[in-house]
Amino acid sequence: MPRYAIGVEYDGSEFRGWQRLTQPGAVDDRTVQGVLETALSSVADAPVTTVCAGRTDAGVHARCQVAHFDSDAVRDPRAWTLGTTTRLPPSVSVVWCRPVADDFNARFSAVARRYRYRILNRQVRPALARQWLSWHWRPLDAGAMHRAAQALLGEHDFGAFRSAECEATHARRDLQRIAVSREGEVVAIDVQANAFLHHMVRNIVGSLLEVGAGARPEAWIAELLALRDRTRAGPTAPAAGLVFVGPLYPAAHGLPADVSLP
Repeated sequence: MPRYAIGVEYDGSEFRGWQRLTQPGAVDDRTVQGVLETALSSVADAPVTTVCAGRTDAGVHARCQVAHFDSDAVRDPRAWTLGTTTRLPPSVSVVWCRPVADDFNARFSAVARRYRYRILNRQVRPALARQWLSWHWRPLDAGAMHRAAQALLGEHDFGAFRSAECEATHARRDLQRIAVSREGEVVAIDVQANAFLHHMVRNIVGSLLEVGAGARPEAWIAELLALRDRTRAGPTAPAAGLVFVGPLYPAAHGLPADVSLP
């Protein structure tokens, strides 16, 4: 059966996350996977199920979520892209579709995943773009946050930044890049790893905010990593500021440049 990969962008504000809440084939308008599979099934005129690169939580957005599905329906990539998008709510769009080999798997073929967390750092809460930004009123030292975050680079047990609901079999992950930068009133945290634990990015951000606000020294992040104790770390940062930038795949899969390794 032919296999396709699709790139999906969505505003997660109105959804309870990516993962569907009902059995395949049942109506599910509260998750991204639910509305996407309903739309794809309508285009295919047959049930379609999807597998994604990385499940996002309630309120988390995606610039390019990648998913794959199998279908015997005779449709070209343009029909899959436009036909599916017309059947989706305005907060979700399929931006591209590519035929892929049978052994491609959106989850297991990915070699890295990337997230960006953005914080509006001023005394007054945001009115515009509030669903895309977190807010922190205390002045933040982005340089201190960046320096502290470098202790997380490499393969470690990230138990200190793992939620109690995490279902992963172990907490070891390879964090390949983390950078904190400021542009005007917005502080951005960019993170790339082979994979992430449940709430891992938001928990890292919550601890970095303590450093940025001067409540904790820069060395505290390294101490948390070594302790592997979630109760000693900072709070979980709000979902609104988090965007799944997208996964990365080997170029041999023939996917668009923004999700392919050079």
